[in-house]
Amino acid sequence: MLFLWAPAVYASEFVIEEKEDIFKVQSCPAFLMFQNGAYLADMTFELPCLCKPEAVTSVVWYYQQKLGKGHTKVLSDFDGTKILDASQLRSGLSIQSRFSILMFSLVVFNAQPRDSGHYMCGSVKGDYFYGYDVDVQSYKNAHVTFQEKKQTPQPDVETKTYKIFTSYWDWTVCDRCGVRGEQRRIGLCYIRSPYLYFRYSKSVADVVSCGSAAVPRRYRHVLKRRKAEIMVRSCFVPCSTRLPAADGEKFIYNVFGFTNDKNKKQPPRVPVQTYIQAVSYPLTIACPGARPEHAVAWDKGQRQLYRKEYMVGVNHSMRMYIDQGNHLVFRAVQLNDIGTYYCWRQGELVAGIRLRVGLPPRVHRNFTDDESIFAMQTILSSYLILTLIFIFLKCMKCFNYYFDCF
Repeated sequence: MLFLWAPAVYASEFVIEEKEDIFKVQSCPAFLMFQNGAYLADMTFELPCLCKPEAVTSVVWYYQQKLGKGHTKVLSDFDGTKILDASQLRSGLSIQSRFSILMFSLVVFNAQPRDSGHYMCGSVKGDYFYGYDVDVQSYKNAHVTFQEKKQTPQPDVETKTYKIFTSYWDWTVCDRCGVRGEQRRIGLCYIRSPYLYFRYSKSVADVVSCGSAAVPRRYRHVLKRRKAEIMVRSCFVPCSTRLPAADGEKFIYNVFGFTNDKNKKQPPRVPVQTYIQAVSYPLTIACPGARPEHAVAWDKGQRQLYRKEYMVGVNHSMRMYIDQGNHLVFRAVQLNDIGTYYCWRQGELVAGIRLRVGLPPRVHRNFTDDESIFAMQTILSSYLILTLIFIFLKCMKCFNYYFDCF
């Protein structure tokens, strides 16, 4: 599946030899327009600078959340050569730490909803050549439907002036092989209206994503209630025959529970890492090499953890669940969580995490810690209150004795 949005001509621009030819024949617009594109949170997207003067050898990328308002961020090292190791980046970092420039294109890693806005490629002097209107939609409160439960997606909302609908991606591959697996399909919110702002160009006439700046202000309160959608359905695919017959049989026996005496003790042939977590502490496990758009599945030993039962939001009282970023999350680790958790990526078993539970770590305190200061303040305050109560009772007793004598 291709998740990076681009105009139809962009597919040919991956060939480096054709880059210069495109810049020679494609002139920049006299009036800066913004091309709309929608992405899901935690995705990595690429924005190509589709035009520039021939004399310009490097571009500078600029970012504004709202056009003409606020501070303009400069996303460049002014050489047009900024390259990052994406494996070392986290989504919590600011956008200045999560971008790279490759062949005049801006690459933003682990995009977040706060990264939505206007992106413009230009020169060091501040001349703008090409612009994008980026909408990064969150999946945290997504509308989830399971086909097995015959649940229905969100209905389209249509009036005389606009239509709000969901545009779906293709189904992912089956996340497991040899046993029943699951597939996901992600849908993003879009709106069709003839009253969109003219400065924003559309790949489809009168259609932009719901978070686009092209949407008039009077429609935005309606769009806030619209959520991204995630559909889940069951699937089954056979495992690859790349393994030898004996190894493949042994693999299926041990992973899926069909064991015999010969293979009963053999573990799955995947790397297994041991991790020790303190009891009652939260824990999040990520599948190695997996991205949010991948088909990822989790098993505990020989038991499959299906999204139908373990997806976040299915049951709010769940202590263990799978979030929309494909992570296995424990609200508080307990003793019965001990075991080996296997991770599937794109239909293949790739790794195992052996979870062990230990005692909470001993924390060494000193008198300058905030917790120590708070504890001392609480103790001294309690002592002072008890002292005042004792003095008050003694005074009342003395007054009572004094009046009794008269």
